[in-house]
Amino acid sequence: MFPVLVFSDVWAQADALLNGLLQTVWISAVAILLGVVIGTLCAIARTGRNRILSVLAGAYVEAIRNTPFLVQLFLVFFGLPGIGLRISAVSAGLIALTVNLGAYSAEIIRAGIEATHKSQIEAGASLGLTRRDILVHVVLLPALERVWPALSSQFVLTMLASSILSQISVEELTSAGALIDSRTYRSMEIYIVLAGLYLGLTFLFRLSFGLVGKLLFARRRAVAVRR
Repeated sequence: MFPVLVFSDVWAQADALLNGLLQTVWISAVAILLGVVIGTLCAIARTGRNRILSVLAGAYVEAIRNTPFLVQLFLVFFGLPGIGLRISAVSAGLIALTVNLGAYSAEIIRAGIEATHKSQIEAGASLGLTRRDILVHVVLLPALERVWPALSSQFVLTMLASSILSQISVEELTSAGALIDSRTYRSMEIYIVLAGLYLGLTFLFRLSFGLVGKLLFARRRAVAVRR
């Protein structure tokens, strides 16, 4: 006989869940914004002519992609105070998420940049475009458009990875759920609710990134046509 699930104790502490959800969204959004900036710069460095920058960016990417996120998080949260840099749990989580996403997005964006044919760059130069205009309008924006679905998936994974921040007491969604579990002992109910909330967040994030992609790249194509 299946046990009876009682969700009333969980919903009685909906405020804690809401606060945790908002914290998850906020941390994820900031980490995604900063991470994609870092990833773009690293992708440019890895595909550029400066050998030193390329090697440094490559070393960073390989170091992050080949170590567990939990170890990276602990390195920031427990390691930095050891050298005199004391930061809050939220700051440590934000740094770890940003650095992690930066490495993964760098490889995705690099693939998009390397798909740009040299003839397009040469055509831009023949039209009198500056090096900056070629980089932005001929290389980078088309590259981002090519890899946007893959980037969007990585953004969602970053949001889901934010649940690991509960290990350093960041009061995000998973941490809120664990707190409610310790108060109510309704483990099955609370984790069913958490799974549903993460599924909802995943859907909303994918929808949002899809809309952002359409607006961003539709505008880019319109500008290109006017030129």
